[in-house]
Amino acid sequence: MRRILSAGLAAALLLSACHFADDVASDRMPRFETPSGPAPTVAIALGSGGPRGFAHIGVLKVLEENGIRPDLVVGSSVGAMVGAIYAAGMGAGDLEKLARDINVLEFFEFRMLGGGLATGSAVQSYVNERVHHKRMEDLGIRFVVAATRQSDGRLALFNRGDAGLAVRASSASPGQFEPVRVGNDLFIDGDEAAPVPIGAARSMGARLVIAVDVSAYEQDTPPSAPQAWRDKDLRRARQVAAEAPQADIVLHPNIGYYAGHDESYRRRVIGQAESYTREQLPAIRAAYARAGVPWPGPQNASTERSPAGVASR
Repeated sequence: MRRILSAGLAAALLLSACHFADDVASDRMPRFETPSGPAPTVAIALGSGGPRGFAHIGVLKVLEENGIRPDLVVGSSVGAMVGAIYAAGMGAGDLEKLARDINVLEFFEFRMLGGGLATGSAVQSYVNERVHHKRMEDLGIRFVVAATRQSDGRLALFNRGDAGLAVRASSASPGQFEPVRVGNDLFIDGDEAAPVPIGAARSMGARLVIAVDVSAYEQDTPPSAPQAWRDKDLRRARQVAAEAPQADIVLHPNIGYYAGHDESYRRRVIGQAESYTREQLPAIRAAYARAGVPWPGPQNASTERSPAGVASR
């Protein structure tokens, strides 16, 4: 049962109902097209992390409170899920309400009882419903999804076509979900190629890139952690460190090591990320100054802390 719950959360952070995806018409097939028009001013890159992705909501809440509204969102895995709905116009406060109301068992696929891999089709349908079936290019904020091409392990980006299918591909964690076919290729979790898609955000021409890393801190790794977890954590940390210099600021809230799935965990993680981001407001403002982008919030960025939760991965 624990594996089932973990798999559901990893792929359906904001899922509240189980629906099955329809086939995607060829003209809605996710793809990447070189953007036209002016380059974005502020981009936010939301990273992978399964249920740890609740932390993205706490970060977005504080950014919104200070007038920070990106004109480009790039997401990997759970960051793509949160990013799609946010880019479609749902504010952080409403995202938090969705997070509180999750019933992960509604995502359950019977094939998982026998150890089979989930398809992720419910994620596709859910995302499309939440973005009102708009294509990625029609969302209110420019949106890019980072996935990994299975054949060569290389990063692939989508910014046109079906948002749900793109997010489903970006969330297809190996060992838990089937690879997702998009056109002639199969794709897996964006975490494999770009846990926090900083380089992708920078490549879109953004003047200021705010990256959000919700992965665990290495020093919090307990002695009992399986070696496979350690290896994955180290691989992810190396990849994030390699891209970090391309960000103007990397926000990395410490939400503990072990991830959970109940409501108390969701509230704690959102609260901790919110408190952390408030503390980082002076640093965020300094990043704006270095990039030559006018600060949109109060002249004196408040560092007042909201009630902190207790970290619990």
